[in-house]
Amino acid sequence: MEKKILIVGAGPTGLGAAYRLRELGYQNFTIIERNSYIGGLSASFKDEKGFTWDIGGHVIHSHFEYFDKVFYQLLKGNYLKHLRDCHIWILNRFVPYPFQNNIRHLPQKAINECLAGLKKLKANKNSRNFHEWVLSTFGKGIAKYFMLPYNQKVWSIDPKKMDKHWIAERVSVIDYQEELKNINENKDETNWGPNNYFLFPEKGGTGGFADAFYPLIKKYLKLDSKLKSLDLDNKVAVLETGEILKYDVLINTSPLDVFVQAIIKVPRKIRAAAKKLAHNNVCIVGIGLKGAGNKKRSWTYFPEKEYPFYRVTHFSNYSPSHTPGRGYFSLMSEISYALKKPIRKEIIDGTIKGLKLAGFISSRDTIVSRYIRFEEYAYPIPTLKRDENLKEIFSFLEENGIYSRGRFGAYKYEIGNMDHAFMQGVEVVDRILVGKKETVFR
Repeated sequence: MEKKILIVGAGPTGLGAAYRLRELGYQNFTIIERNSYIGGLSASFKDEKGFTWDIGGHVIHSHFEYFDKVFYQLLKGNYLKHLRDCHIWILNRFVPYPFQNNIRHLPQKAINECLAGLKKLKANKNSRNFHEWVLSTFGKGIAKYFMLPYNQKVWSIDPKKMDKHWIAERVSVIDYQEELKNINENKDETNWGPNNYFLFPEKGGTGGFADAFYPLIKKYLKLDSKLKSLDLDNKVAVLETGEILKYDVLINTSPLDVFVQAIIKVPRKIRAAAKKLAHNNVCIVGIGLKGAGNKKRSWTYFPEKEYPFYRVTHFSNYSPSHTPGRGYFSLMSEISYALKKPIRKEIIDGTIKGLKLAGFISSRDTIVSRYIRFEEYAYPIPTLKRDENLKEIFSFLEENGIYSRGRFGAYKYEIGNMDHAFMQGVEVVDRILVGKKETVFR
């Protein structure tokens, strides 16, 4: 008989697992989702004025042919392709992304500081944390102007408390000679990174892709179904509605620290390890406006303190369907916070003030929509000793027939993109059913 598989969460990882099960003809599974919608952090919402908003600045780019095939199959041509146009707003000017490759746009004093820092570099393979890695890789100038203040802002944690091993393809590295050449030749390097070109659903925001899975999985899906407790001995999940679900194998895609707390009998050291996991929270402030706006730009980073947000996405540029019609544009800001939730009015007013200061808004009179959303789990933070804690937790869970995957199920930022998360769901199903080795989750 087929084993009963229970999937906790219908975000990208849960959708990937469900899609693969259906593809293999597997029927004996259930997905529980605490929300009234699917997609998790990849869902989208339309406000009362007709503007569509994502939960942060998502773009769809992929490392995997399988993910690409599914995207093209489900969207059926209803998507747009964009060339990234991305900048950093700093010292009252735009610097092309990545910052460290394009310092020639800075004032001369700042250029000199950045060059001096690069020239004096001493390789330090033994840097103990992300802060030390930044200094040993880019020098004091680039660290001072962008790397340290921006990362402090986005993570809401001191970079000294972060590990360095998450970086991988996330950060462009440049040396003194290459930087000097860019300056002397007036050359910009703007095509770095895997998302230089990206895709986007024509309608529905990022959630337009998630929603395309619904017809395939609705038979197996339980919405508004939050996990309350888990009995490992009897393999029983209890929902907050009181419903009891039996399972043989469980795939968890919900936040790992919360999931562990739901287990009735869990060793003290596992519970303690889960409590050491850290994450930041994000506040999304969407401002819908009358006018044309900048028709080219994708998104902009803001490392300086006078701006409350760390990133602003020109969301109307991703698809015209994100606004009520012609003659409107939209700006979506992301504000990271650690514990205490910001006051709604203050954060909206501060965002508008910051957008005006940067010249993104000409007048408050052009604003027609103010949207705000708080999301408790935005990024899993790669803290020091994170991997040691995760190893203990995963070992315990898998001994009990539980596989935890996804951005917060695996709790690894470096494999937290939508394509990574989706493929973790696909690959864990292949592992469970046919013993195939996983390549994304390690």
